[in-house]
Amino acid sequence: MTTFAQRVRAAFASHGQLCVGIDPHPHLLAEWGMDASAAAARDFGLRVVEAAAGRVGIVKPQVSFFERYGSAGFAALEDVLAAARDAGLVVIADAKRGDIGTTMDAYAEAWLTPGSPLEADAMTASPYLGVGSLDGTFALAERHGKGVLVLAATSNPEALPLQRALAPTGTTVSAEVVREVSARNARTTPEGEWASLGFVIGGTVDWEDAGLRPFSPVAPILGPGFGHQGAQPQHLEETYGALAPAVIASESRSILSAGPDAVAARIAERAALYAAAAPR
Repeated sequence: MTTFAQRVRAAFASHGQLCVGIDPHPHLLAEWGMDASAAAARDFGLRVVEAAAGRVGIVKPQVSFFERYGSAGFAALEDVLAAARDAGLVVIADAKRGDIGTTMDAYAEAWLTPGSPLEADAMTASPYLGVGSLDGTFALAERHGKGVLVLAATSNPEALPLQRALAPTGTTVSAEVVREVSARNARTTPEGEWASLGFVIGGTVDWEDAGLRPFSPVAPILGPGFGHQGAQPQHLEETYGALAPAVIASESRSILSAGPDAVAARIAERAALYAAAAPR
């Protein structure tokens, strides 16, 4: 069984660090000549998968833009997830789930259980009910070779008062999240391997301001904020330092706004920029 981290590293080796977001936002559906419906979200998602396959190694469906249509939206998402995995893409479900006990366990089972209709290679999760609330999710992911990308330092301004606050340890809350997850990774990850419990650290985040430091063992970092939000391929090393080679650089609107006829070309263009800027 390969691990999520091993699949990410293979995707990087084959196609570079760009991850294409699959976000059927109503305004993008309109730009693509589609109505705001579950059927359109499905068609949009499948077209993005087709354009991404062979050009990048990782895609990230934003669950909310499917969930808004109810059961029909979840059915559409199931088709998009299955198509992406069948195409050999590493799939990150951007679900940002966070809860306690058996409730959180049930979310994890939905996204990380092999054979589940919503199966993905990894999911995003919120630790802000306590990192320990994710223990069951971490255990399930480890059992099935899946990944969990834990929100650590996001770039939205609303997050600053919470994530930059000082924990009892004297470090920022963001840094404490990274410390706790990394401690678990150190216990479960063979020496020299990447861990599969990673982090979400935005491409526009100032690490010093967030109180963050390089961590070990290395684990994938999902970096939203590239493209439309301002971060660019040449900023990888500047922002992430020695951990830049572990960054899954996520772009959505900057690619999807190209429209259905040009999205494949835009993906190839952006992927080439990441390849040129890849840390050596």
